[in-house]
Amino acid sequence: MRKLAFAGLAAITAAVLTTVGVAAADPPPSSLVQVSSFGANPGALAMYTYTPAGLGTGRPVVVALHGCTQSAADYYAHSGWPELADRWRFAVVFPQQSTANNSLKCFNWFSTADDTRGNGEAASIRSMVDKAVADHGSDRSRVFVTGLSAGGGMTANLLAAYPDVFAAGGINAGLPAQCATSVVEATNCQQNDQRLTPAQWAAKVKAQYPGYGGPWPRVAIWQGTADYTVYPVNGTELRDQWTAVHGVSQTPTSTQSLPGGTTLTNYGGKVQLYSIAGMGHGTAVDPGTGPAQCGSTGAYFLAGICSSYHTGVFFGLDNGSGTTPTTTITTTSSQSGTCVSASNYAHTQAGRAHQSGGQTYANGSNQAMGLWNTFTVHALRETSPGYWVLADGEC
Repeated sequence: MRKLAFAGLAAITAAVLTTVGVAAADPPPSSLVQVSSFGANPGALAMYTYTPAGLGTGRPVVVALHGCTQSAADYYAHSGWPELADRWRFAVVFPQQSTANNSLKCFNWFSTADDTRGNGEAASIRSMVDKAVADHGSDRSRVFVTGLSAGGGMTANLLAAYPDVFAAGGINAGLPAQCATSVVEATNCQQNDQRLTPAQWAAKVKAQYPGYGGPWPRVAIWQGTADYTVYPVNGTELRDQWTAVHGVSQTPTSTQSLPGGTTLTNYGGKVQLYSIAGMGHGTAVDPGTGPAQCGSTGAYFLAGICSSYHTGVFFGLDNGSGTTPTTTITTTSSQSGTCVSASNYAHTQAGRAHQSGGQTYANGSNQAMGLWNTFTVHALRETSPGYWVLADGEC
């Protein structure tokens, strides 16, 4: 059996939550059900599904990947995807990792044996898609994937490996496609700016399916500005990667202020970056009965905004019926936002940066700023609430 420890997320200390048992022989359609046989399964994953009662043919499929220490049952219970499936009529597939594959039940997004086309866990998830489409007569042109943390990293890799399968993806606190090919590299990717150009990031995607000419999946990226498990710089790198894949500028076409301290930055309708001010590591949910609310709080399900709802609207699952409540809509440029020049010490005291081991890092981007003292001076620009980037020479 494969036993891959995930050093980068070993800091997560929450207990593994209860997993779902094998379903009864003839379960009701509106419940989480295990599918014991779904074809080739080289990644040794388990498949669970949620199917709204009376679901017709020709409907979409959403694949939802849990994070480390979680299970399919956790994502089913808290993410909001089942209630959205009932409202908008689509099937949901919940793949499940095992401790035999990874000691923290993380999908192995950093292993080429598992995250590349035709191999390991990626191939198992592809088999689950084929099974769901066959079982429900689903629309193959409307298959989507989303996930949290390691599930978000695997989502990015699935979009790169199977752009012919997935029309769009939602990456929650995840990492760029093919950022890492080992556990050591995974930790580095989680915490540090890789200093790659958008073109270099895009090349990592396009190398996964040589000769593929498009169309490429659209991508929604969700990132908390106070996430120090998967650092906020990953949201920027994902933005760079997928805008370059689509051939659109890294300069946003518009920004919107959403509930929960969320700033939505749009890049030509192909890529959207949702930056949530002050949120740590998790999937954003918003319990309630309002039209844009869904989900429930739990371990790594954090109150603020229902990311599943907004991702579903981005996917087009609502057929245009959804609403996106906003407070402001503005056209932006790469130079927008407050710019402050101060010492590294002053920046940390004002909440624009943080220090670790005597070194200073910008909040949000995690860009290195040098020694934590009153003598080293840098300029920082706030590009979205709580997200600061180096701007020396601009203020």
